[in-house]
Amino acid sequence: MSCGSNNSKGRRELEIENERQSLNPPPCTVSQNGSSTTSTTPYLLSIDESLLVDPKLLFIGSKIGEGAHGKVYEGRYGDRIVAVKVLNRGSTSEEKAQLEDRFAREVNMMSRVKHDNLVKFIGACKDPLMVIVTELLPGMSLRKYLLGVRPNQLELRVALSFSLDIARAMECLHANGIIHRDLKPDFGLAREETVTEMMTAETGTYRWMAPELYSTVTLRQGEKKHYNNKVDVYSFGIVLWELLTNRLPFEGMSNLQAAYAAAFKQERPSVPDDISPDLAFIIQSCWVEDPNLRPSFSQIIRMLNAFLFTVCPAPTLVTKSVNQEVAAASSNGTVSEFSPRARGKFAFLRQLFTAKRTRNSQ
Repeated sequence: MSCGSNNSKGRRELEIENERQSLNPPPCTVSQNGSSTTSTTPYLLSIDESLLVDPKLLFIGSKIGEGAHGKVYEGRYGDRIVAVKVLNRGSTSEEKAQLEDRFAREVNMMSRVKHDNLVKFIGACKDPLMVIVTELLPGMSLRKYLLGVRPNQLELRVALSFSLDIARAMECLHANGIIHRDLKPDFGLAREETVTEMMTAETGTYRWMAPELYSTVTLRQGEKKHYNNKVDVYSFGIVLWELLTNRLPFEGMSNLQAAYAAAFKQERPSVPDDISPDLAFIIQSCWVEDPNLRPSFSQIIRMLNAFLFTVCPAPTLVTKSVNQEVAAASSNGTVSEFSPRARGKFAFLRQLFTAKRTRNSQ
């Protein structure tokens, strides 16, 4: 995820990485990925020739990132400045087959997902190197931007603008069956979702990870655990809290302490009293323990737009798309398009959070 250096006027983008964290692998992750291959297994997915770039036109420059499975360079393709990710080939035949399969999956995934807030896929090379070419964005990461502003908070409209851009990109990913799994204020990874697929535990970055990504027992290498795209909604709740407070989640805790507190003690970052109750409700709805009670990104977008309309109603400040999305929302942020089941779910959550706020104030 990146933003331009000029406050809210810059572009905010989500980086789609491959199925595992090839650039920023989390500690203690299970080494196997969701789909295993053997040394004699060919690609599970093929790459269409139309997705390949001409390696003769590709120039690789200085390195800008590195991880367990590859390196990222600034480069040029023809007359375009690009980011070039070069993936490792592996050392054993089994590892090579797994990495080649992961590469094919990532290329196919990135080629089919297009959105203004997602990094644009340009093409790939299979030989002589496994390479993925994307646009290279100017500016800095959202993480660096927040650190540059800290300890001051972002102006509310700027924070909401960032939040909506992220939510719209995530809505696009989920609509295409892709789980990001590592949503935080810098870039991460995405993964294709299969309803019955068993996925690895302890993926993502601990401080922003959903509780269901942890296990109460130590998983053996290669053992998998169920979760769905609501892990991204939980992470978004933490990111939204961070954008509104400009503080590090679970301050004073190590990454593992933060993970333990969230997963096993059901602790969450404290929501300051000066945050609007409507925004507090959105945040807390995203990080509830039960994933089934968390809203979808479509619902999050509607609730954020409804709130934005209450603080920024002027036509010059509210875009046409916002007005269209807010048209279905009432002044208190309740979206009329929600199903009766969804309305009941959010009514329950509002009662829960109101009761909790009342207890805390006594």
